Amino acid sequence: MKNASLVLNIVLAIAVAVLYYLHFKDRQPAEVAVKTSTEAKGKENVYVNVDSLLTKYEFFKDTQKVLESKRFQLENDLATKGRNLQNKAAFFQQKAPTMTMEQGRATEAALQKEQQDILQYRERAAQGLALEEQKKNEELYNKIYEYLKKYNAQNKYEFVLGYTKGGGILFADTDNDVTKKVLDGLNQEYKEKQATPAKK
Repeated sequence: MKNASLVLNIVLAIAVAVLYYLHFKDRQPAEVAVKTSTEAKGKENVYVNVDSLLTKYEFFKDTQKVLESKRFQLENDLATKGRNLQNKAAFFQQKAPTMTMEQGRATEAALQKEQQDILQYRERAAQGLALEEQKKNEELYNKIYEYLKKYNAQNKYEFVLGYTKGGGILFADTDNDVTKKVLDGLNQEYKEKQATPAKK
């Protein structure tokens, strides 16, 4: 009886050891297989510094100048309209004692309408600028994406990441930084398009 119990315990111990070995043996090659398949592709990951891209890409700089000029123009227009309205209101206050009640009400209503018109103009213009900025940002993204597709056709990178300080990527090896190459290519394309007259 004791011998049978001892043999049974030894068999169970061997069975557990074999199962343990097989369980971990199956996992290890899978991990190695993933690594080797990635290595076999021969592809590497590179990144572009987004901050540098935005400060040195001529299309983006030109776009920002145009939008900034439009914002400045809008602020000037609004300031001029506001001053004109204030002058009219001040003039109305001076002349109010000499006006009839009907004239006073009509002038007051006209001033309120002008104020409403200015507010509506500001809202429409701000929405128009926001929409234009959104379109320009989309155009910027498309230009960068299309260029990276062409750039990657030659280099065959697995990923081209966007790096920005304080962003999701905490560290990026400068050996994998292709910002200058991408910037040079983007600026060259932009310069060529600017030199080519637009087709009518």
